[in-house]
Amino acid sequence: MLAEAAAHLSAESPFKTFFEQGQEITIELYAPVGTDKQQPHERDELYIIASGHGTFSRGKEFVTFEAGDLLYVPAYVPHRFETFSEDFKTWVIFYGPKRARPYL
Repeated sequence: MLAEAAAHLSAESPFKTFFEQGQEITIELYAPVGTDKQQPHERDELYIIASGHGTFSRGKEFVTFEAGDLLYVPAYVPHRFETFSEDFKTWVIFYGPKRARPYL
């Protein structure tokens, strides 16, 4: 299934939505090429690493990851895959309603 899903991705279009249930849940496959250009999101999200390995930043925290790992990111927390192997792919699960931006 991963190979079939990954066939929809490219450097110009590094993610594809495979399931959406209103504002409750969205499931995507994401495979950035070169640089992860994500910006903070309005919903909480989970990453389930499908293949590859690398390092991930979440706020001021840096963690290493590999296939099978699960990463959690609360809404509006800056995050990105800082380094990743050429075969890196991750399932992305956005869930819950969009949240209001917190005041700092």
